[in-house]
Amino acid sequence: MTTEDVALRYRSLDTWPSSEILEALLERNFSALAAVRAALGPLERAAEGAAARLREGSGRLVYAGAGTSGRLAVLDAVELAPTFGWPHERLHYLLAGGEGALVRSAEAAEDEAEAGHRRVAEAGVGPDDVFVGVAASGRTPFTVAALEAARERGAFTVGLANNPDTPLLAAAEVGVLLETGPEVIAGSTRLAAGTAQKVALNLFSTLLMVRLGRVYSNLMVGVQASNAKLARRAAGIVAKISSCPLDEAERALEAAGGDPRLAVLLLKGRDPDEARAALQAAKGNLREVIG
Repeated sequence: MTTEDVALRYRSLDTWPSSEILEALLERNFSALAAVRAALGPLERAAEGAAARLREGSGRLVYAGAGTSGRLAVLDAVELAPTFGWPHERLHYLLAGGEGALVRSAEAAEDEAEAGHRRVAEAGVGPDDVFVGVAASGRTPFTVAALEAARERGAFTVGLANNPDTPLLAAAEVGVLLETGPEVIAGSTRLAAGTAQKVALNLFSTLLMVRLGRVYSNLMVGVQASNAKLARRAAGIVAKISSCPLDEAERALEAAGGDPRLAVLLLKGRDPDEARAALQAAKGNLREVIG
């Protein structure tokens, strides 16, 4: 595995000046971005395929991984509700070692392939779902087994890995190779490999939310106004789309229960019940409702 190789360029790193260590780490993170650029085609196919599956019905977006990869996957998942209004009930994540592994390392759990199969069955993963497996090595038994089980059960599967020709990429309908190569500190895939995974997941889920109508123009109209900052942001979005004063947008947002999309329709003179029905029929896609 190239991520486990020892790069001679960084030999005797522990004796380097601190400034040079930081420069080396930063340089490798720049190369991680280049690895993501090379994967834009597969990322596009992954997001488009996921959108096609999730656009109809009530399927879930399911993330799976172990260690750093699993924690990065969960981080991407939990941001989708407050940012885009993606329903919590349509999100699920399978982390090797359980939720406790988010804050306390449970590295041995990644070797439990049977647990991967079992967790997918317990979650009831099926044909309506999209399943995203992330593993730097591309060989993590838990993640590979979980993705294989999800595909067997009919889910649309996406695999992200940092090594070529690996089981995770082969098992997924869309394999996304993020070939970051050796790390500055050999084998520490929380570094460049982790950076590439974070960026790739961000691109995938953001494009997916755009394609699912959770963005209007370049505004996140699904944002949940759950605190003062987000309420101000939501009101600003409503004001911008509706070309109205901020105080008017704030009143409409309050009448809409904090939903910017509904607030825009109310400002356009729509009957509240009719506006809610139209949004529901369009699966929350504001552009589809207002043309």
